[in-house]
Amino acid sequence: MTELYKKLLGAADENHIKVGEEMRKHTSFKVGGPAACFVTPADEKELAAVLLLCRKEEVPYFILGNGSNLLVGDEGFDGVVISMNGFNGCEVDREQGIVKAGAGLSLARIAQEAYKASLTGFEFAAGIPGTLGGAVVMNAGAYGSEMKEVLRSVRVLTPEGDVKEIPVKELSLGYRTSCIIPNKYVVLEALIRLKEGDKAAIKSRMDELAGRRKEKQPLEYPSAGSTFKRPEGYFAGKLIEDAGLRGFSVGGAQVSEKHCGFVINKDHATAAEIMALVEEVKTRVRNNSGVELEMEVKTLGKF
Repeated sequence: MTELYKKLLGAADENHIKVGEEMRKHTSFKVGGPAACFVTPADEKELAAVLLLCRKEEVPYFILGNGSNLLVGDEGFDGVVISMNGFNGCEVDREQGIVKAGAGLSLARIAQEAYKASLTGFEFAAGIPGTLGGAVVMNAGAYGSEMKEVLRSVRVLTPEGDVKEIPVKELSLGYRTSCIIPNKYVVLEALIRLKEGDKAAIKSRMDELAGRRKEKQPLEYPSAGSTFKRPEGYFAGKLIEDAGLRGFSVGGAQVSEKHCGFVINKDHATAAEIMALVEEVKTRVRNNSGVELEMEVKTLGKF
């Protein structure tokens, strides 16, 4: 029993704590070594206690959603990974057009609940493989729509342990950015404002977007979605293709032949191979076009 585990027992139920949990089980890339401790708080009180302990003991921690935009190093993470899976409530007020959902709830589930209530506006997010918390932090978007267009407000836990509600206009939502991380907030839940719509039309739109994703994205392989942010005035996938990197591989990691904006785990890749591929892509794109690509995927651990 580690000292860190013993200390965590004073903040969370022992059934909510795992030691040496392999992070490959919790990322869409399917790679990553063990976290020193992996905690799944049951409620806001337990979450606040775990965060307070980590800060007091100066233990590094990471807030985990669905792990769909994350690359964890092969040696793992020498700290506490805090999973938000326990924050998965969902309430729909059809008359007001409001969906209240927990940070750990998947965007796909929220889209389904909205569809069942004949509420439109969230169809764009149905195929984004993440949770609401991560989508708020990154102002996730697809097919011309972003979270900032449908959010009304977000409840967060502050570094001081207070809970506050922030209206959307104060979240500083931009392209894959918000005020959440700089202020060290943790998203607890959000209010999503939608409009009454035609159920058949909503289903049709969701099916259309799902078909487009299946056709254009390498969904059959583990990945973290679009690997790079969109450079202003360019498309990352096109820049990578123009650099002659379609299908380029390092070990088991590969630039997708279907969509060059995706780095995939094609054949039991390691995190080191994925990162080496990313760095080579950045170098070759810079040399070919002069454009500096920036990773959209977050990293955790040593590389």
